[in-house]
Amino acid sequence: MSSELQKGTPRPRIAIVGGGPAGLRAAEVAAERGAQVTLFEAKRAVGRKFLVAGRSGLNLTNDEEFESFLAKYGGEELPVELWHRVLGEFDAAALRAWAAGLGVETFVSSGGKVLPVPIDGSMKATPLLRRWLERLRHSGVVLQTGHRWLGFGSGNELLFESQAEAISYEYDAAILALGGGSWPKTGSTGSWVSILEESDIRVAPLRASNCGWEVSWPSELLAAAEGLPLKNLSLNAGESSRRGELVITRYGLEGGPIYRLGPMLRSMREPQIVVDFKPDQSRAELITRMGKVQRNFVREAGRRLKLDKGTCALLKHLPSRGPWKSSEQIVDEVKACRIDLTGPRPIAEAISSAGGVHWSELDDNLMLTKLPHVYVAGEMIDWDAPTGGYLLQACFATGAHAARAATPP
Repeated sequence: MSSELQKGTPRPRIAIVGGGPAGLRAAEVAAERGAQVTLFEAKRAVGRKFLVAGRSGLNLTNDEEFESFLAKYGGEELPVELWHRVLGEFDAAALRAWAAGLGVETFVSSGGKVLPVPIDGSMKATPLLRRWLERLRHSGVVLQTGHRWLGFGSGNELLFESQAEAISYEYDAAILALGGGSWPKTGSTGSWVSILEESDIRVAPLRASNCGWEVSWPSELLAAAEGLPLKNLSLNAGESSRRGELVITRYGLEGGPIYRLGPMLRSMREPQIVVDFKPDQSRAELITRMGKVQRNFVREAGRRLKLDKGTCALLKHLPSRGPWKSSEQIVDEVKACRIDLTGPRPIAEAISSAGGVHWSELDDNLMLTKLPHVYVAGEMIDWDAPTGGYLLQACFATGAHAARAATPP
């Protein structure tokens, strides 16, 4: 038994609902503090979203300076002081130390991304998750997979369905970590929203975040440019801008810069981006490079300004552009190409979701004030963050925070 619990004190029964990073970390912390922990997961295995996140290399956190790190997070009425405290209790250094404790060393890659040192040639999540689950089982955590949460029973009771059978579980404290609405195949279906709303818990609608945005491309443009990259650009939306690379898809645009601008785009009645395809060169420099071109402006701009094929296709086929009559006119388009967006891609395709339980429903321990002894962690809460390690970091930190509160000394 943990030294944080007095000898002779009955071990509290902690129910964790959801087997993603937030739920697994909550289970780990609660078990370390001497609790009797049972984790319930609707799918046949835990950690499915964790594994999906690690398909292209598991980006655990980010190594940037803490104040800059904190600035990446947003959300409606996000309580800044509390949020900073939650993340500070289990920050990037603590997460790297945690991984090292599982025998998984990490290194800092481009953009501050923290990735695991390859194990058997793999930087993916599988080796780490396998070791993590071994630790949880060794600490006494009981994993009940195939248990779909149905809601609350009488008193401190949770209701589940497993193999068409109704099951109840009595708890001293419960931690809900059911995820948002992205990647529903992994179990994050958002079905918990109606359950909490029945208990008069205010929940902001779940919305796609870190996702592509749709554009009504002309068929001629898609024929020429579908799948092509747009490299080394600056993307602007409202007062926000991001540098990077996009990809033209059959439905619109994908890529880091447009993911990062998601919060701004969602706030716009008519979402629109303005692209600078040559952000490191001034308008005057580009006009000089165009020389005395009098015709074939797109072809000459591609050659003289070294524009990629995707950019040339946009200049040629975007509606309400051209016909180009001067170098100045096409350079203005290269420096400020407006593209109207019709909306984000479906939430099922998004990397993460925004929205969730309103902060007004939670106390500083992440407990639901209308449901004593019931805590919330991870993407269920109304916070938002870009990719780059910020999503997993917040899931780990909120899971740990809720577990500490649910298992007081």
